[in-house]
This record gives sequence, structure tokens and C-alpha cells, in this order.
Amino acid sequence: MTTPFPEPTTPARPVPPSAPPPGCPAHAGGGTAPTGPDGLRRLYGPEAETDPAGLYEKLRAEHGEVAPVLLHGDHRAWLVLGHGANIAAMRTPSLFSRDSRLWNAFRDNEVPSDSPLLPVVAWQPICVFADGDEHRRLRGALLDGLNGFDRRGIRRHVRRFTTDLVQVVGPTGRAELISQFAEHLPMLVMTKLLGMPDEYGPQLVTAARDLMKGTETAIASNEYVVAGLRRTIAIRLESPGDDLTSRLLAHPAGLTEDEVLEHLRVVLLAANETTVNLIADSLKMVLTDPRFRAHLSGGQMTLGEALDQVLWDSPPMSLVAGRWATADTELGGQRIAAGDMLLLGLAAGNVDPVVRPDLAAPLYGNRSHLSFGAGPHECPGQDIGRHVAEAGIDILLTLLPDVRLAVPEEELTWSSAWISRHLTALPVEFTARDIEPDPVSVAEAEQAEADQAKAEAKQAQQDGAAQPAVPAPRGAEQAGTAGTVAPTVPAQRRGWWGALTGLFRR
Repeated sequence: MTTPFPEPTTPARPVPPSAPPPGCPAHAGGGTAPTGPDGLRRLYGPEAETDPAGLYEKLRAEHGEVAPVLLHGDHRAWLVLGHGANIAAMRTPSLFSRDSRLWNAFRDNEVPSDSPLLPVVAWQPICVFADGDEHRRLRGALLDGLNGFDRRGIRRHVRRFTTDLVQVVGPTGRAELISQFAEHLPMLVMTKLLGMPDEYGPQLVTAARDLMKGTETAIASNEYVVAGLRRTIAIRLESPGDDLTSRLLAHPAGLTEDEVLEHLRVVLLAANETTVNLIADSLKMVLTDPRFRAHLSGGQMTLGEALDQVLWDSPPMSLVAGRWATADTELGGQRIAAGDMLLLGLAAGNVDPVVRPDLAAPLYGNRSHLSFGAGPHECPGQDIGRHVAEAGIDILLTLLPDVRLAVPEEELTWSSAWISRHLTALPVEFTARDIEPDPVSVAEAEQAEADQAKAEAKQAQQDGAAQPAVPAPRGAEQAGTAGTVAPTVPAQRRGWWGALTGLFRR
């Protein structure tokens, strides 16, 4: 949910071609030059993905606050590097709109139908791409729905699922905290906040991971996510509850069922992706940075303050695409033409020397970072995302108080793409122990399951609908709630959707 999540984009779903599009990493084969036409630097290819922070600093040295860059397919864009310039772009929708239909590359028919950029920038009728009254209508409903959750209720869900996940690894004395914890917790919690049946949680984790990693079954996984959301909407129409789906359906803004579906999908996937990154980077910092470990153990710094530092140093999304100029204008000393695309450089803006002359100086409690955006499109779910991450890490450290890194810190690796950077693995060890289930969570879960079974039985009698099958990659290991087994689906050729999702996670 951003969350934390900067207001995200929903991938479009055209018919996928049989091969990756020209210009994408699948065709590059490691040979993509760091510069393209007119000597502009590319935001894709091996060099850009190996050291994105280094690339941002080269661009800052060459161009200042705003730099011309090339995206996949060598489409031109402006990367906003300065903290102040980013704030200006975010807070001035009259000059820098979220309506991607303004992009001059679209107007000039320069974007092929198989471009890997389309799922990120293709316009859709949701709040992410809206401005003005329509944005206020859609975002207002989403904000009202998200703001209805209290921290205590969210923590109950986090405690339940964190305990479930730690129970699996506790007796072994070892764990890999990315694949066995961070990649599961946000989605499991979000299924409860959306009002989805319990059995959807583990399968949705598998489907979302599969979707975002661009496997051969990513299209089927996306279909499973959509089918699960449609089923949830049908259930909540019949039996409303205290959840986001019910709130959106009943909101006076009058969202259609399709609008509810698309906004739930945006929240579900964006919340998962960004909160996974926040949990992973925060765990890494707590386990490896002596400043944090000493402060935390000595009671001099809260975990929330540690998250503030992480949000400055490692924002869950490196950049957000995008904004589109509504008229000829100027930003950061550059002349921006009407229809030009701007990329909001969250990671680059967070290390702008103007606001952070000393990167080693602590920033405990300082929340003027760009990780949640600013202005009318500021992350709507940032409080929930922060709380899921903070509570999850807190409960994990309580259950495994002697958890420690199992490999030297220098052996940790990241994978990067133009939009985000991911910690690949975080192996840890601890004293092996059996973890007792949380009694309050178990009782709540049993009651919720009983209530859900009644509602589903009634709905099934009315429409005869069957639960959607769970698509999952062949041979995928299901880390998470004990006893969960994910079935497989027929293999698919890696097409347009797979090429796109490969840009997020490689």
C-alpha cells in the first residue's frame, strides 16, 4: 500500500505477442550500450541496472536537477533528480499531469503495441491516471476506505500471519527472510483488509510473486488475482463487512464494480511490492548496521525511526513514471515541452546534496523524504504500509530475539531495474525453537472462517460459482502458512506480460 506505496500504476492487459519486444532486456543479451541517440544515457541495460545510484549521480553532475534520459525503446523522458524539483512536479498537476494520454510519443504513434512501457504508462480509468474532479472522486473513495482501518486491528492480522510464518522456520534455526517472510506477510495482511476469504491468502502470495517476477505463468497468475477479486466483490455485495471492498462498494462516490475491482487490484499488487521492499531493507539494516542494532538494543531508537532512515536511503520504488507536461514550461533549469514525460526520481531526490549534504548523518523521525510522494497523488496507503512493516519486524524480533545474519554482509546481493531495486536474499540463523500459535489470532481466524463459509455457501447456492483455480509456477516452493500446497498450471510462452514484469524483478 505504499504501502508504503507511491500511488501506483495498474498494468494494462492487451493480447500478448509470442516474443519479447525489441529493445527490452530479453533481446539485449547484456550488450545494451549505456548511451543511445544524441549521447543520452539509458535507464535500462546492464550498466543502468548494476549501479542505478551511480547512474543518478552521473546524470546529476552532467545536468543538474533534471536530466534527459532514454527509456526502453529509446523513448525520451526527463528524470527528475532534485528533491525540490520532484516536489514541484508532484504538487503542480496543472503543469505536470498524471494523464498519460498527453504523452507526445502516444500522439505521434511512436509506441508499438508490444512496448514493455505500456503496462506502466498506458492510460486507464482509475485514480492513478486521473486529475481534477475525477481524481478527487476516485481517490476520495479509496482514502475513506483505507482510513477506516485502525493500527490495533492491523497489528492483530500482522501478529497472526507473522506467527504463522515463523512457526514454519522456528524449529530449523535458519531462514531466508525475503522468500520466507517479506514476500508473504504484506499480501496475507492485505487479503484480510480487502475482505477476502482466508484460503485466498497463501495462493494470492504465490500468484502475485509469479506475476511480478515475469514467469511463464504470469498471465494465468494475473487472471487468478482478478478472479479472486471478482469473487470477493460478489461475496461482499451479498454480505458486506468491515473491509475495503465493502467500503468501496458502498461509498457515495458511486464506483462501479469494475472501478472497485481495478482499485482493489492496484492496492493489492502495489501494497505487496513496495511493502516487501520496505520490510526487506529494514530487516537488512537492523541486522547489519551497528548504529541501528546498538540503538535498538539500547532502547535509544524506535523501530519506526529506523524505518524513517530506510525510507530515505532505500525507497521501495526508485522512481515513478510519470508525469506529462500540459504545456511548454521549465523545471530544474530544463525546457520541458508539452507532452514530454517526467520520471519522478524518488531515490535520487532522497540523496540530493541540497537536502542531504552528509549522507552519513542520521535522519531519525525526519519524514520529508520522497518515498511516499507528495501533492494530490501522495501515497494513499502509506500509514498502513508503514505499520505492516513496523509491526511485522517487531513481532519477528520478539519471536526470534537472537536472529542474526548467516552470511557476511558483503555477500548480500540486489537486483535492479528502472523502477525499483530488490534485496535478493537475507539468510539468517537463530536458536531453534517451537513457536506457539497466537491464541487470539487463532480464535479470530476460526470465527472468520465460519462466517466466511456461511456467506460463501449462500452465494454459491445463488450463482453456482466455483472457486478459481490457483495458478502457480511449476515446482514453486510454497513458503508460508504450514500445509499449503500450490497446484500448477500449463506452461505459457513468455510474452508481453512476462517481458514487462521482468523489468520489475530480474
